[in-house]
Amino acid sequence: MKNYLNFETDIKNLETELEQLKDPYNSTEEISEVNTNKIGQIQHEIEKKLKNIYSNLNPWQKTLVARHEDRPKSKFFIENLFEDFISLSGDRFYGEDNSVIGGFARFEKKSVLVIAQEKGENLETRISRNFGMMRPEGYRKSIRLMKLADKFNIPVIIFVDTPGAYPGVGAEERGQAEAIARSIECSMELKVPTISIIIGEGGSGGAIALASSSKVLMLENAIYSVISPEGCATILWRDPKKTLEAATAMKLSSKDLLELNIIDEIISEPTGGAHRNKDETLNNVRSSLILNLEKLSELSREEIYNQRKDKFLSIGRDKGYLTETKLKDSLVTEPNLLNKIINFLFKNKRLIIFSIVILIFLFLLIYL
Repeated sequence: MKNYLNFETDIKNLETELEQLKDPYNSTEEISEVNTNKIGQIQHEIEKKLKNIYSNLNPWQKTLVARHEDRPKSKFFIENLFEDFISLSGDRFYGEDNSVIGGFARFEKKSVLVIAQEKGENLETRISRNFGMMRPEGYRKSIRLMKLADKFNIPVIIFVDTPGAYPGVGAEERGQAEAIARSIECSMELKVPTISIIIGEGGSGGAIALASSSKVLMLENAIYSVISPEGCATILWRDPKKTLEAATAMKLSSKDLLELNIIDEIISEPTGGAHRNKDETLNNVRSSLILNLEKLSELSREEIYNQRKDKFLSIGRDKGYLTETKLKDSLVTEPNLLNKIINFLFKNKRLIIFSIVILIFLFLLIYL
């Protein structure tokens, strides 16, 4: 049974009619004749409506598409993109986190490390996977695996799909914020190619912890934001129903994020979303991975490290409040002349005070 979003009512009606026309036993009295011309017309109309709707989605509608329950999950990509996948478990501190899958595999006959946030396909697996919300042990497991990949010079491929890190009491007691910070730190220090693909939701620190990569790719109808639209609307407007305003203000769509240089590439989806043609989505992801891995493989370990550092330092420099800024090697601002004078006086205050005292003493000797 297909699942439809609230703005797909017309498509639902047309597809229901199409299924009835394709079924020769839809009549209770006798077998009906299949009307191929009518079927062709409806199929054409469905394609036209899908193209019209999905080419004009607003940010909130894109959020709904990104959360679609039939959308391909990380496990689907692991099973169909990679060979000889070997799952590795545990963080060596506390335990295993089922919301993240990690292990080594082969991609195009080359070894890679795969880390993937998994939401689950049905109610049972979603509860088991904690709806893709990672706990501290999940981030620490990711850190352990990334350090292992760095040691053996193996590229890292990460699939991001989470509403955010798990905010439970137990997670906070075990150091959720520290684990996220350590994961970002580890990701930035790696000297191997790292590619993060946001396939659905990229929510808050739970996503950025695994998206601090050499290349950040994003499916066309995925989202990536610091908070959910509902959460933002509740905080800013005290009204969780103002999701459209919140989603628009946060610029969480792939198109907006590419313009802001937050992400590096948009992977196109079939008309109607990735859930309508998973095989086409899979092929698009595969092609993008091959191309980006080839480009990154040409760089040395130091060049990979510097490229990643420069990429994140440059975010916000061109599209922020200051329109004309130059990228610097660090985030420390260069002091102006006044600041230099103040710093000089502060550093040499004892010498200056001593000099002033001597000058006063000489003045008194000469004129008194």
